Amino acid sequence: MTLLRQYILPRFVQWLIVIFVGVTITFLIPRMSPVNPVENMMGRLTSFQSMDPEASIAMRETLTDLYGLDGSLFDQYLAFWGRLVRGDLGPSFQNFPRSVNDIIGDGIWWTVGLLGTATLISWVAGLILGSLAGYFPNALWANVLEKTVITIYPVPYYILAFVLLMSFTFYLPWFPLVGGARGEPALTWEYISSVLYFGFLPALSIILGATAFRFIMAKALAGTEMSSDYVQYADLAAVPKRKILFSYVIRNTMLPQVTDLALSLGTIFSGALITEIVFGYPGIGFVLFNAINAADYNIIMGITLLSIVGIATASLLVDLIYPFLDPRVRLK
Repeated sequence: MTLLRQYILPRFVQWLIVIFVGVTITFLIPRMSPVNPVENMMGRLTSFQSMDPEASIAMRETLTDLYGLDGSLFDQYLAFWGRLVRGDLGPSFQNFPRSVNDIIGDGIWWTVGLLGTATLISWVAGLILGSLAGYFPNALWANVLEKTVITIYPVPYYILAFVLLMSFTFYLPWFPLVGGARGEPALTWEYISSVLYFGFLPALSIILGATAFRFIMAKALAGTEMSSDYVQYADLAAVPKRKILFSYVIRNTMLPQVTDLALSLGTIFSGALITEIVFGYPGIGFVLFNAINAADYNIIMGITLLSIVGIATASLLVDLIYPFLDPRVRLK
């Protein structure tokens, strides 16, 4: 009961506050813009044809109501929360009358599959390789791997994406230039293999940079643990090296590693913007890019809200997992 009252409930309250503040800011920012989305839409509708004045007024009122811009700012705010509670993000400006929910739903699974897989692979690879390199700092393979990682790490991931794109779609046309799959979605090996084929280069561009970062972090943490008294005592006591590495070194470096993994998974809902643009990948980042170019505020707000909820929830899950990983938290 004490754990629930003193540890779990305050973090749920903090999560609710973060969501509330994030939603409020997301609501206010587009309305502070000098661009009026209703007037933009009316301009598109009347650019190639004339419209009866009464029909124009009726259309403007309908669009104002559909986009949640009717009434005072406070009335809009209450209506905005009401739609969110119902899970309604409104219509898209650019793809009217298609809903934002449908557009985000089409792109989110591409991004979750790409970034989720890439994040997990880079986390596991960086953790294991970095810990091994920290445990065997004088090994030749560890030095070679560290120098390779230090060379890759400073390179921005979008530069890696361009290099991979030019190398393996232009000079060596082994992979497709754009797209996410071939054919109609189906649970067949032909379609699934095409998803893997199209997603290989985008995933590789993310994995290389992310693995390099996690390798450096894991090596530094493992090196710190190696200098601790209990590891040196275990080594002197002839405890098997595998047990020292996995039961002592890696286990005691898991707190920051789990935090990094959870927050990285929380950010996947905003998409890998540049990577998806470079490869023409139909994920949520590509949707966001098109929405920004078209000033489609509903889609921008929808993706922003998704990102806020994802990061806040990831932080909450990290806090709830900590008592199982760190006995000091349980003791407090």
